[in-house]
Amino acid sequence: MPTLTFSRLRKSYATTVAVDDVTFEVRSGEVFGLLGPNGAGKTSLIRILMDIIAADAGEILLDGRPVGRADLDRIGYLPEERGLYRKEKVLEVLIYFGMLKGLERAAARERARRWLERVDLPAAAGRRVDELSKGMQQKVQIAGALLHDPRLIVLDEPFSGLDPINTVLVKDLLAERSRAGCLVILSTHQMPLVESLCDRVAMIDHGRLVLYGGLEEIRRRHGTASVLVGLPEGGDLERLPHVLRVERQGRCCASSWTRSRGRAT
Repeated sequence: MPTLTFSRLRKSYATTVAVDDVTFEVRSGEVFGLLGPNGAGKTSLIRILMDIIAADAGEILLDGRPVGRADLDRIGYLPEERGLYRKEKVLEVLIYFGMLKGLERAAARERARRWLERVDLPAAAGRRVDELSKGMQQKVQIAGALLHDPRLIVLDEPFSGLDPINTVLVKDLLAERSRAGCLVILSTHQMPLVESLCDRVAMIDHGRLVLYGGLEEIRRRHGTASVLVGLPEGGDLERLPHVLRVERQGRCCASSWTRSRGRAT
């Protein structure tokens, strides 16, 4: 099965180390979460993969060999910043994106129309990009990233601007692609979406890999379960057996009761 390996990657900008000896792998058939705060180094890793910038050291391997130009044409990439031509019509933008990935114009047109159907935007084909809402533009970008049937999909904050219905739509598309054997890398700050979508994750902080593995394993190793309890004023949880700490929230005296490793804390 195809595997993408980030091996001993390092990248500096002047005196700032953005990526510091990072190693992890992404497997086909999974949705892989790339997590971390702003400025952690996630975007630098993605840009190295896309050959937008070069690493100072290390390499990225696909099936054990360096990622080449032909491999880049099979990557579906959604940057966090919108890359649409705002004065052009939606269909023409998607056709152009398809042709950049090697499709003939007729094939690109057919796939563009099909993907506009998939993202519930068939009526937007003849509209200019700048006439669309933020969420509609995001769906156009997602269609553009997927219409050439990429083997590897890299999405940076794909749910930005989407309402709950369209969030479910995009989640279903990503799950479908992973079931088809694609490698899917998802970079997002929305942890509930990570928990519902991702099989494994890597967390980057200050350029270093601080967490890596299966989501269930990480939950067991680091997670805690919390229960929010509403009490009338004057209610007292501290006297209950096994309660080690109570955190009161607001005037309603709601308290947080956290259970970790089988003990209430």
